[in-house]
Amino acid sequence: MRNELHVAHDVEFGLDTFGDVTVDLQGKPVSHAQVLRNVAAEAVLADEVGLNFFGIGEHHRDDFAVSSPEVLLGAIASQTKNIHLGSAVTVLSSDDPIRVFQKFATLDAVSNGRAEVIVGRGSFTESFPLFGFDLQDYEKLFEEKLDLFAHLVQGGPVTWQGTIRPALNEQAVYPTVESGKLKTWIGVGGSPQSVVRAAQYGLPLMLAIIGGDPLRFRPYVDLYHQALAQLELETLPIGQHSPGFIAETDDEAKNLMFPHYQVMHERIGRSRGWPPLTRAQFEHEAGPEGALFAGSPETVAQKLARSIYGLGVSRFDLKYSLGTLPHEHLMNSIRLYGEVVVPRVRELLAEMDK
Repeated sequence: MRNELHVAHDVEFGLDTFGDVTVDLQGKPVSHAQVLRNVAAEAVLADEVGLNFFGIGEHHRDDFAVSSPEVLLGAIASQTKNIHLGSAVTVLSSDDPIRVFQKFATLDAVSNGRAEVIVGRGSFTESFPLFGFDLQDYEKLFEEKLDLFAHLVQGGPVTWQGTIRPALNEQAVYPTVESGKLKTWIGVGGSPQSVVRAAQYGLPLMLAIIGGDPLRFRPYVDLYHQALAQLELETLPIGQHSPGFIAETDDEAKNLMFPHYQVMHERIGRSRGWPPLTRAQFEHEAGPEGALFAGSPETVAQKLARSIYGLGVSRFDLKYSLGTLPHEHLMNSIRLYGEVVVPRVRELLAEMDK
């Protein structure tokens, strides 16, 4: 049975990282500076093994080293040739849309057209008090800043009016994007309103699927296509962002990953009221119908093919940084992903498309 939403050779494969502060192989914490250098090395490897995209998230906490993705992406651009580079995500609510556009337009220039932006709300709120924003304005800030950014990425002078900043009238913003339009996605976590909003702005959709069966997001995919059709807009890409880790065997992958993933889960969960993560819950998420893509290359490839085909997405971004998991293990995971998993997924999708 053929899935008309994609064919195997059209699917892109990427990586996302938040620059999690890791430990070394002896269990000693790595400095923020070394984590940043390690992330650059991971991106270079991703380019070498033929992956399509490398995304870096923004946080302002001590367990993540990256607070300025654009600077790090600029450094990576100078060391890579083909891979597209972007955010994962840009927390637009607590940033200046014009400055975000200028930074990524600059990245696009120095990378010869390889820049992408994934804008979203983000799952943390520490940037609001840090940059002087009131959390009570959460919705208004995101809605108005997204609206302004959507105008900016179209290219050309911008006329815009809202309540959060002075109006703009035929305002030119520099540098301009050489191709005419900065590739921009909207990242969403499962809100129908966010899905429809992405369609209304005519922007590609990136689904953050971090728990449960990924196929439960199929109604959001259908809603997005329906909204585009009703708006008489062309079909646009849909991507999936999910966590995972690859090693030579299933047991090795899960045994290496679990203690680090558990620490990350408990640290974040303390502020969100999550119960501690049990090994049984972890095994379920890493199982055939969970959102954790962890295991041997064949296990992960089979699971990826199921999700990509079932949802009809045209890009999959593996969130490969997982708490304190050491850089050396991440490098091996990236190599296996690019050299073994991706070719195998393409084979499986080609068989499904027959």
